[in-house]
Amino acid sequence: MKIEILGTGCTKCNKTKEIVEKALLENGVDAEVVKVEDFDSIISYGVMITPAVVVDGEVKIAGRVPGVNDVKKWIS
Repeated sequence: MKIEILGTGCTKCNKTKEIVEKALLENGVDAEVVKVEDFDSIISYGVMITPAVVVDGEVKIAGRVPGVNDVKKWIS
């Protein structure tokens, strides 16, 4: 599983990464977590507002920080 955190390095983007890593740890799921900060790459997903989370190529959320329970649903 590949999880991409789309964002330019803002506080909300960093918080999103922390939440994703916490959900993975709590569920015992092994996944590659990648921070994507390149604007062209972010736009290629159709995302205009960050932070955003992409799981295996599918945008799960954009424009807000997800909750841990949201992430757990996406990874199970």
